[in-house]
Amino acid sequence: MASVRTYTIIYVVLLVLGTGKFVFFSFDQYFTYWMAMGGTLILAIIKSALIMGYYQHLFHEPRSISYLMGIAVFMVFLLTIAAGYSIQ
Repeated sequence: MASVRTYTIIYVVLLVLGTGKFVFFSFDQYFTYWMAMGGTLILAIIKSALIMGYYQHLFHEPRSISYLMGIAVFMVFLLTIAAGYSIQ
């Protein structure tokens, strides 16, 4: 089990990463729309990994459960792509 210090550090990192979206879209003279969108997606992936790893305790689980979660996320991604394709 992680300590309070670890959870506090993760919380601060999540807070900093959460302000990244604001920075990307507020300083449009430095970032194009697509750069801001790509940066936001990358920050969202990092934030999701931290939340899954520490707050949902996946770092302390066997690797097989982590692989199962990864496969599930990939399947949801495929379903989203398929749904988007069928709407067009």
